Amino acid sequence: MIEKIIDSRNSNQRIDKYVRKLLPNAPLSFIYKLFRKKDIKINKHWVDKSYIIQKDELISIYVTDEQLESFKKDEILCKTSVFLHEIIYEDENILIVNKPKGLLVHGDDKNKKTTLTNDVLNYLYSKAEYDPDNSFTPGPAHRIDRNTSGILIFGKKIEVLQDLMKLFKDKSDLVKEYIALVVGRVEKDGVIKNKLLKDEEKNMVFVSSSKEAKEAITEYKVLKNYSETSLLSVNILTGRTHQIRVHLNYIKHPIVGDNKYGDFKFNKEFSKKHCISSQFLHSKSIKFGKLNGILSYLSYKTFTAPLPKELNEVLNILH
Repeated sequence: MIEKIIDSRNSNQRIDKYVRKLLPNAPLSFIYKLFRKKDIKINKHWVDKSYIIQKDELISIYVTDEQLESFKKDEILCKTSVFLHEIIYEDENILIVNKPKGLLVHGDDKNKKTTLTNDVLNYLYSKAEYDPDNSFTPGPAHRIDRNTSGILIFGKKIEVLQDLMKLFKDKSDLVKEYIALVVGRVEKDGVIKNKLLKDEEKNMVFVSSSKEAKEAITEYKVLKNYSETSLLSVNILTGRTHQIRVHLNYIKHPIVGDNKYGDFKFNKEFSKKHCISSQFLHSKSIKFGKLNGILSYLSYKTFTAPLPKELNEVLNILH
């Protein structure tokens, strides 16, 4: 069992985020199973995974010694002057990078080491901006799918990361634009308002009218029409898992190359012609509105991640 007193550096954050730091190599499925089984408690009382921990509270995590040993953090931090990813912007509070497709933001059950987060931690360690012995670990304020490329923001300090995560959750002072190439000609701009439900076992998301389904709103604008496809600018007003992919598939315009929700026959033919191996979805830009507090200096700023060369080449030869 793990028992710790929450200190001031780790207070005022969601308990599931803190548990993930205490068990960095544990699969997310295992951590959320602990919550479901009520094996994570605050002051000996069970709490929900969204509970906000406070200074001087006692957290208890009921895991066996064998489980702790198997989840022991074993990655090796290396001091290196080389950072393998494109840095869009960096200061003492944040790091903004252009994530390549095919790279996980966090580890999953199969891969816990080759992740963007681990790359960033090595980079910050090299700059003496991250101390592994410090209980706070810099992390991403949001996520994008493994096979989606584009802009991602990391918070270097706990108060910065908390403010960023709140911005991405509320979305009232933040606009995030995606670029998507979809199957078929989309004739006009639109808004999709369909609730989504995730099947955890299948790791699939579906449009649903059930009580458990969550509200999801996606706006899209037509940038250009081609003979068989359309290029869209997409903005999500809610941040549901696979939201863009599921919503666009629901209106019969799935994302080109999407191997989970897409048009598989079309994808196969398109891949033969254009050598695209995954979904054509890119997180292009993040625009901040009026911000207060430690991030106020970012007010009204826009940060943009260039489209990957592979996707640009596809657009250049479409007609």
